[in-house]
Amino acid sequence: MTKKKKNFRKKLFVKNRLVILNENTFEEIFSFRLTLMNVFVVFSLGGIFLILITTFIIAFTPLREFIPGYSSTQLKKNALELAIKSDSLTTSLKKNEAYIKSIQKVLTGELEYAKFNKDSILAESEIQITNMKASEEEIKLREEVSKIEKESGGSKANKKK
Repeated sequence: MTKKKKNFRKKLFVKNRLVILNENTFEEIFSFRLTLMNVFVVFSLGGIFLILITTFIIAFTPLREFIPGYSSTQLKKNALELAIKSDSLTTSLKKNEAYIKSIQKVLTGELEYAKFNKDSILAESEIQITNMKASEEEIKLREEVSKIEKESGGSKANKKK
């Protein structure tokens, strides 16, 4: 088995000549001195180059839209616009429903007209935003966690060295 490997290695680096001849005149058009290793390297690099070029063409041109799983940029743009429109329509629908319910309450007598105001009804239907500021306890907890992370990060760095 070792002899076969050594013979194969020797064959990889044996120089051969590739000659192109004119069949009628036997005139040599051109010739190359090659080894099997050179041929292998050239074909490997050519294959890698071909794969890279194909990947870049597909990735950076509109050609990728023909591949299943990729959608066109125009389709994504339209979907985003439709999502925004549907969201705004949903909020306006909720406001209108709240207004209609309030009018029904006035008409049935459950609510007096003096208390009926469109602005107050719409304000009730809107989403209330809560206070998002951090409390003192939360700030202290964040500081403690950051200290612990710094200490554990420093010990991990020492272990890696």
